[in-house]
Amino acid sequence: MISKALTIAGSDSGGGAGIQADLKTFQELSVYGMSVLTAVTAQNTLGVQGVYPVTLEAINQQLDSIGLDLQPDAVKTGMLFNSDIIRIVADKIKYYGWSNLVIDPVMVAKGGSTLLLQVAVQSLISHLLPLALVTTPNIPEAEMITKMTISTIEERKKAAKIIHGMGSKYVVLKGGHDTSTTAVTDLLYDGHEYTLLESSRIQTRHTHGTGCTYSAAVTAELAKGKSVAEAIQTAKAFIQAAIEDELGIGAGHGPTNHFAYQNRLRGINSATNEQ
Repeated sequence: MISKALTIAGSDSGGGAGIQADLKTFQELSVYGMSVLTAVTAQNTLGVQGVYPVTLEAINQQLDSIGLDLQPDAVKTGMLFNSDIIRIVADKIKYYGWSNLVIDPVMVAKGGSTLLLQVAVQSLISHLLPLALVTTPNIPEAEMITKMTISTIEERKKAAKIIHGMGSKYVVLKGGHDTSTTAVTDLLYDGHEYTLLESSRIQTRHTHGTGCTYSAAVTAELAKGKSVAEAIQTAKAFIQAAIEDELGIGAGHGPTNHFAYQNRLRGINSATNEQ
């Protein structure tokens, strides 16, 4: 039977992040993707031009539609925008008993636009983090959640431990925002051990949607029954390929290449589609 994954997130009209990135990633990793739309954004590679939250009634109905017919094997949350949406999502996750929950605490877009209201951060901490199997903040998001400044590995470890203490069983604190090194070092904390996951830093402006894509890849692998460690390993390889084999589209922060990981496995050149 096909594995199913649900994304609860906002729409990115530019196709690089949000629901669009999640569904592309699910498809590339051979998982049936479903979605609950929380907001519509008008955006492109130059920035976010508008954010329009979906009504609470519509979000509630979408969640029920999935829960009554298409039980997901894993669920991820992305852009939730406000406290009311967070509470509805948390309540339905508990009501339907959805497990394998991956939280990507989307807070700020690449161009600096706010995608989670500041007053909603506490709702995220109170209602969603206790339900999480994995939480995948980047450094700025971890700083907002923990209210601490993070600039060293030791500070990342402290932040990961704090977030774990808020309820998330695993924390992956991503290191892409630390531009002081030539490597990208992600930190995985399982409540007992810290694991550093390194990859080469790619100098490119085409990184829009990396967080969404990474967490979606983790979700897809969990839906297929993989362990958290295995899911994160695949997600790391997936996003690395997506950044390295850039599409080169858009005049600003361009999207990553969701075809790249599978194309490499098939021996296909992503730039030319030739073997």
